[in-house]
Amino acid sequence: MKILIIGGVAAGAKAAAKSRRELPDAEINLYTDDTHISYSACGLPYYIEGNFEDYRLLLVRSPEEFEEKNIHIHLKHRAVKIVPESKQVLIQNLDTQKAFLAEYDKLIIATGARPIIPRIKNVYLPDVFTLRKIEDGIAIKEKALKSKHATIVGAGYIGMELLEAFVRQNLHVTVCEYSPQIMNFFDEDMSKLIEEQLKSISNGRFELYTSELVTEFSGDTTGVNAVRTGSGREFQTDMVVLCAGVAPNVEIAQEAGIELGITGAISVNERMETSIKDIYACGDCAESNLIVSNTKIWMPLGSNANKQGRTAAINACGGDDKFSGVLGSAVTRCLNLTMSMTGLTEKKAIMLGYKPVSVTVTKNDKVGYMPDVNNITLKLTADYETGQILGAQAVGAGDADKRINALTAALLAKMSVTEFYKNDLTYAPPYSPTIDPLLNAAQILAGKVKPKD
Repeated sequence: MKILIIGGVAAGAKAAAKSRRELPDAEINLYTDDTHISYSACGLPYYIEGNFEDYRLLLVRSPEEFEEKNIHIHLKHRAVKIVPESKQVLIQNLDTQKAFLAEYDKLIIATGARPIIPRIKNVYLPDVFTLRKIEDGIAIKEKALKSKHATIVGAGYIGMELLEAFVRQNLHVTVCEYSPQIMNFFDEDMSKLIEEQLKSISNGRFELYTSELVTEFSGDTTGVNAVRTGSGREFQTDMVVLCAGVAPNVEIAQEAGIELGITGAISVNERMETSIKDIYACGDCAESNLIVSNTKIWMPLGSNANKQGRTAAINACGGDDKFSGVLGSAVTRCLNLTMSMTGLTEKKAIMLGYKPVSVTVTKNDKVGYMPDVNNITLKLTADYETGQILGAQAVGAGDADKRINALTAALLAKMSVTEFYKNDLTYAPPYSPTIDPLLNAAQILAGKVKPKD
């Protein structure tokens, strides 16, 4: 059995390792145009922040460790074309520029995603960065340590994590977001709350601008030195990081005739099979099923990529495994403010045809006399007709994420808000008030859904 894998960060590396465990005698080759394999890209902002000095801590497994398991890793090798008819992939060695055909019995596509480059004049000036690979993180950190001001274009998850990183490195930071809200994955009221809370702790260290389109960078061969926006704002900077989102790397699959899904990522079934026999896709290049609404979603996260890579490998090796989908769970932190969510937001529920009702509560995350008590604001959403819990969002300096984690099991079980209110959550003064904020919200929300006959 010849198993060929394209891509080697989370999903591809997982698929390679699992394939070896499933088929000890298979011939496994992994090709990646990267210079590293099997690393935690999610940890790059925390490396830049200075939480640890050696970037090699982000490396999960080296090529040599894979080779010890007889898994052949080919770094700096780009997959150029898939030829399904002959079960071959055209590979180009980026060092020699020579190309060759590699054969497969089963092909696993794990080509990941790439940063979106906005249409900004002079966007390719030196010291204008994106953050995706190990080399990106190293270059950004080196520049940050020599800089006084950083500009972040985009205020999503990576933008917020880099805001924290640069502030911790004593830089002044300007964040420019094109949409009316930062973290616009959240409902508008929760996004506004995030913005207000961050601005309240800015203390002159950073500015957040929304509805602000960056139109031009100025500089020379030594680097970028100024930013201009559509509103006429202009300011000096030492460096820029583009955090305008990512797009799935699907071109090689699309050219081979593999179907893309409604999200623009590769369409796969529960077995991670694509529309072409013996070809699988997983990780940031593949779409998923959103379990709550049974609709398609593209959610590029390392946790999802690992699960999908495992399922793809099992099935490619002749087993039977299913990846049922995701709940849309996510969390990040910016300057001790936690932002977390799962399931559907209220605006997404309306788009999908639900009749949502919501409750927002602000409570202490533990008993008020505890020295480390903090507030969290929790928004819980349910369907009016059925009472089914649809999702939740939590923001605050307290333990917001554990409330979201507690709710994910309820979403998976499609529990009603009334059923969830009966839940027996743990209580002790260092961990929760006597009535947890999550149960408090559920109790109020239960009174807003349609009464049962």
